[in-house]
Amino acid sequence: MIYMLLNNEVLSASALAEKYKVSQRTIYRDIDAICAAGIPVVSYQGVNGGYGIIDTYKMDKSLLGSYDVSSLITILHSMSTVFDDERALETIHKLQTLQHSDASPSLTMNIGGSGAYNESLRILRVAITECRIVRFDYVNAKNERKERCVEPINLLYRYDSWYLYGFCRERKDYREFKLPRMANLLATTEYFQKHSQLPDRDRSYDRQQQNKVNATLHFSVACLARAMDFFYIAEKSFNDDGTLTMTLQVDPWSVERWLVPSLLSFGDGVVVVDPPELREMVKAAIVKMLKRYTEV
Repeated sequence: MIYMLLNNEVLSASALAEKYKVSQRTIYRDIDAICAAGIPVVSYQGVNGGYGIIDTYKMDKSLLGSYDVSSLITILHSMSTVFDDERALETIHKLQTLQHSDASPSLTMNIGGSGAYNESLRILRVAITECRIVRFDYVNAKNERKERCVEPINLLYRYDSWYLYGFCRERKDYREFKLPRMANLLATTEYFQKHSQLPDRDRSYDRQQQNKVNATLHFSVACLARAMDFFYIAEKSFNDDGTLTMTLQVDPWSVERWLVPSLLSFGDGVVVVDPPELREMVKAAIVKMLKRYTEV
């Protein structure tokens, strides 16, 4: 009945009673219950009178199209699932009153993970909101495990993973921490002062994009699906024999730490075409692996 009132200017008690197959006396009791819940219902007298919700409580349908509403509902629903956010659910209910049809949504999202993963996200979000210090064990790109004490600023979702951005007290600088690499996460009872000025992360990102390595990779037919999943941002060219050639750009820092181990996971399903330096790095890694199996 609340949604009916939100979607109409004025509805008479008799119309509502007919709609829900109840008596007008029941409608009067329901209106009282709705008012008691904090929703401002107004009674209009006269021939065309009835009940309505004051305009300042409603959202104007002309401000949002059906695509906008559907997209917002999808995003908020995913966020509410991850963070168990009741405020997001309330907003969803309000937006649903603006939907123009009951058609199935054209977009669905799932940006969360397992129960423990989502619980970590909730702990971090509360710590950000309350300006509380967080502590956790962290494994960095050099495979070093160290305890971190961080003033959390915000959560980032990119490259199919969640990151925490905050001020690391050990490093005395702003850092990003990948959530899957965290362990023993704890929101402490120590508070910090909210950061008013933050460094320009876009400039830092631009510097990382400079001096990138252009890599050309040739994948066999047996590795097509996995290669496209793994290197989805690369330029792709299918060959006449069904194989796939990919070209991607990688910053020098990531070549040895990320690209070479990734290529090794494809076994003989990939060949590095270019650059020669990358071919040598992959070859050296294979030779090093073979030395571990000299007894076989």
